Amino acid sequence: MGFSIRSSTARLGLFASALIIAIILVFQLTWLKKVYRFEQKEFDISVLKAIRGLYEDLNLYNSSNLNELVERPDKHLYLARIKLPVNYDSLKSYLQFELEDFDIYTNCAVGIYDSAKNKYEYTVTLLSAGTQDRSNPAIPILKRNHNYLSLYFPNRQQYIFYEMNFWIVSSAILLIVLIVSAGSLYFLYRQKFLNEVQKDFVQNFTHEFKTPVATLSLAAETLENKNIIEKPEKLATYAAIVKYQADYMHKQIEKLLRFAHIESTHLHLEKKAVDIHDLIREALINISPLIQQKSATLRLGLDAGNPVLSADRDYMIIMITNLIENAIKYSRQPAIDIFTANKDHHFMLSVQDNGIGIAKNQMKKLFTKFYRIRNDEEYAAKGFGIGLTFVRKIITAHKGKMYVESLPGKGSTFTVELPQR
Repeated sequence: MGFSIRSSTARLGLFASALIIAIILVFQLTWLKKVYRFEQKEFDISVLKAIRGLYEDLNLYNSSNLNELVERPDKHLYLARIKLPVNYDSLKSYLQFELEDFDIYTNCAVGIYDSAKNKYEYTVTLLSAGTQDRSNPAIPILKRNHNYLSLYFPNRQQYIFYEMNFWIVSSAILLIVLIVSAGSLYFLYRQKFLNEVQKDFVQNFTHEFKTPVATLSLAAETLENKNIIEKPEKLATYAAIVKYQADYMHKQIEKLLRFAHIESTHLHLEKKAVDIHDLIREALINISPLIQQKSATLRLGLDAGNPVLSADRDYMIIMITNLIENAIKYSRQPAIDIFTANKDHHFMLSVQDNGIGIAKNQMKKLFTKFYRIRNDEEYAAKGFGIGLTFVRKIITAHKGKMYVESLPGKGSTFTVELPQR
């Protein structure tokens, strides 16, 4: 026996997979944030170590507390107290060595600030090995009551991101893999759903025609009997059966062919002034056998003061017939209310039933072709699942809208809004 998973189960699997992917992404982004903060801290520590080494090399200030000597006005700038005068060439040489010794390979603009003159007495840019940026950035001047050494790193952020290259690239690869995986899962779900719909359609098609074909076959065998001619009443009965079943099959085939034609082409509307109230009455006459078969009770509230609008008469009949037919088919003891009204230059048609209703998880699929409403995993009514798809296409072609309200076990209301201008 083969193992089959319905699309509802596949959808739960897809949701669980999407949730897992989202959690992985959140953890990855959180980890990247922590790595970024760690690299920032490492950069600051390395700069402070380079300044301490410079103090020891050149005896720039007499103090053992480095935190009191170094100031951080912003993330790119470090101000370190020094005593003047200082040998500029030695300072440049030792600072270059200290920065490279602590693996700081990014451009550094250096300035010697004289507090008495409130300006930089000396500036130079230390270029990192292999850099393409050879500009001399302006070092911010901050007025202080003491002399200081200014270290300005204009490319600090880019350098930190460069140090994070491995984590960024690995995260990007993981993100791509997750997106591809999510896309594949969604594609598999869609394929599963479409395959299921196709399988259901074939089963529906077989079921719809199995009984008429069997009845026609039986009637044909009976009519082949030569003695049937001597029994005109029996002959008339079987002839009526053949006609009824043939008409039924013809209508179903015509419905499928019409739907297939509309699916492959655009609707070509032949608009003219039509009275929707007249079309509702005509649709009720067309489905009178179904109304009698189901002992349906219909109440008409045709209250629209102006029931005339520009529309394609044939398509309007199809739309109205489908809505009323569905309301009857999906109700055990049909009590159907049909209302019309005018609202803001629009014609409103509502068909309300007391049927099985539509569950929320089925509402989104309501207009999917070949999809039929299930009730406890069984189909609630016979059909191919193309009626509402057809109806929505007709309404959209007339620049109208359709609204659905439903409560399981209570019934549904389908409201059509069509422009009258």
